[in-house]
This record gives sequence, structure tokens and C-alpha cells, in this order.
Amino acid sequence: ASLRFIEGNENIVFLGPSGVGKTHLATSIGIAAAKKRTSTYFIKCHDLIQNLKRAMLENRLEARLKHYTKYKLLIIDEIGYLPIEPEDAKLFFQLIDMRYEKRSTIFTTNVNFRAWDEVFREPKLANAILDRILHHATVVTIVGESYRLKDHFVQEDK
Repeated sequence: ASLRFIEGNENIVFLGPSGVGKTHLATSIGIAAAKKRTSTYFIKCHDLIQNLKRAMLENRLEARLKHYTKYKLLIIDEIGYLPIEPEDAKLFFQLIDMRYEKRSTIFTTNVNFRAWDEVFREPKLANAILDRILHHATVVTIVGESYRLKDHFVQEDK
């Protein structure tokens, strides 16, 4: 909440199952940063990749990468919820590489880091992405049941 991680160009990764509050926490930090006039941008991973793909097809990839790199804080939500094609993983890598040690990024994911090669379908690329993300990162692992589902399951008496 102090936002010191932004001054140090560090990252935060919220890791945990669906419904435990990862997006809520990332959004709250993003709002706090925006209130302090820190340029902040929130985007779902799937939307980010679709935007990069479209920009590449329109011959404006470099401009789109610069757009996402200019923000002091970028929040990329839901990494791993949808599979990422190898060509798309290369676009994602380019963005992560451009921001590495220059800007802060918050990531939310439900996928353990060991399984990121399955998400990105390219183990070497997944490793390079993780290497840059985790080098200067705080990983917050959240364990628990989904807040969205908690009222829909009856607790058994013991």
C-alpha cells in the first residue's frame, strides 16, 4: 500500500485459485497508485494479447508496446486462465522485456510458476518471462476457497 515497489521498479504477483481476491487486491493497489497521480493501466491478459496481435497485424506493434510500457504501473490480470499460443507468448515476452527493471507490473494468476510452460506452450519463453517477472518481485500466495462460491456450498458438520 506504500507503493514503494513502484519507485524500485519492482513487481507484485498475486498467485492463488479463482475467487480468493487477487484481482481485488491488484485493483486496490492500482487505485491507490492512481490517486497519487501514478500512471496506471489495468488489463486482462487475454485482452492485452489480443491488442498486441491486432497491432502486429496493423504494423504498429512497436507503438502498442511503447503504449503499455509508458505506464509506471501496469496490472495484468488473469494470466493462465486461457492458453496462450506460442506466437502470442513472444508478443507478451516483448512487453515484459521492455518493462523489465524500468517499470512495475502487478500480475494475477491461478497457475503455479512450474506450470507456466503449459500456459505459454513454449518452456524456454515461459522461463524467460518468469525470469524477468520474478527477479524483482514480491509473490503473494493466497490460499483459500472462492469468496464467490462460499455461500453456495453447505458446510458439513463435523
